[in-house]
Amino acid sequence: MHEITLCQNAIEIMEQFGQQHQARRITAVWMEIGAFSCVEPDAVRFCFDLACRETLAEGCELHLSLPAAESWCHRCQQAITLLSPGVLLCPQCGGRDLRVVASDGMKINRIEIE
Repeated sequence: MHEITLCQNAIEIMEQFGQQHQARRITAVWMEIGAFSCVEPDAVRFCFDLACRETLAEGCELHLSLPAAESWCHRCQQAITLLSPGVLLCPQCGGRDLRVVASDGMKINRIEIE
């Protein structure tokens, strides 16, 4: 389960931010999990709470966004949303000539402190 390591790394980044801004605590964080990241949102939620213990982020509220994998089908000349990261087929025409725009990582978009 690599989600625990991802959460620990995120907490380190959050704590550095908090210390730079003289925060008493980190109250909320907004993170994005890319469609092709192979990261399980439920595992992140579980691991995040564990990783926050005894840090500035203990009790921090986690907000996750899970954007879909947006693509352009050259055959259909349409923007499409991929149904599954493992299936790179246009759901309209079945074509494989796609330009995929999807993240394969996890990133912090916003940190709230007090």
